[in-house]
Amino acid sequence: MTNKIELTILMPCLNEAETIEGCIREARSFLDARKVNGEILIADNGSTDASPEKAAALGARVISVDEKGYGNALRAGIEDARGEYVIMGDSDMSYDFYHLDGFLEKLRSGDGLVMGNRFRGGIAPGAMPFSHRYLGVPVLSLIGRMIYRIPVGDFHCGLRGVNVEAARSLGMKSSGMEFASEMIGAFAESEYPVSEIPTVLRCDGRSGKPHLRSIRDGIRHLVWMFGDFKKMRKSKRCPNRES
Repeated sequence: MTNKIELTILMPCLNEAETIEGCIREARSFLDARKVNGEILIADNGSTDASPEKAAALGARVISVDEKGYGNALRAGIEDARGEYVIMGDSDMSYDFYHLDGFLEKLRSGDGLVMGNRFRGGIAPGAMPFSHRYLGVPVLSLIGRMIYRIPVGDFHCGLRGVNVEAARSLGMKSSGMEFASEMIGAFAESEYPVSEIPTVLRCDGRSGKPHLRSIRDGIRHLVWMFGDFKKMRKSKRCPNRES
C-alpha cells in the first residue's frame, strides 16, 4: 500500500472566512467518499480575516503567497502541491468540490488539462452577471478558440484540473486573472491532451464584493491572448489543436 498523494485540491484564498469551511468540507467529503489519497491546499494570498486559521483547523494545508494576484496564488499552489494531479477552484462556494469524479477520471486517463464548462453544466440564477454570461465570457472564449484553435467553450471557468508535472513544465508566469487564459494557451500549444466537462456554477457565499473586476480583468485577458498570438506568428509556431 502506497502513501503517495494522488490529488491536491487547491483553493486560492483572499478573505474567504465566510465560505472556506464549506469548501473544505465538500472537498474532504469527496476524498473520503471516493477513497482518494489526497490533500486540500489553501494558497492564502494575504487574508486579513480568519480564513487561514479556519482552513488549518479543518485539516487543510495552508501556504502563504506574498505576491498578490490570482495567478500568483495558483502558480504557488501548483508548485507546492504534493499530488500527482491538481484540481483547483475558488474558495467562495461557487463551485462544487464534491462532484469532482469527471475531472479525476480524465486526469487519470492521461489528460494534461481538464476544463470545466459552466454553460454546459448549468448556471444557477444570479450566479453569473448578465454581461458576463451573454457577452464577456462567450466573446473572450471565442477569441481564445480562434487564437489557440482549441475547442474549449468556457475559458474562464475557475474549476479545472491539471497534471502537476505537465503544468510545472510549461513555464506559466501570469500574476493576475489572465493566468486562466495563459494556462489554456500553454496547454493548447503543448503535446498534452486537453478536455472539457460540464460544471455547475452556484451563487457564491460572499456577503462582500467579488474579487473579479470585469473591465480590468477582461482587458488583461485580451492583452495576454493577443500578445501570445503575436508571438506565435512571429516565431511561426502554431498550436497543436484543431478548431
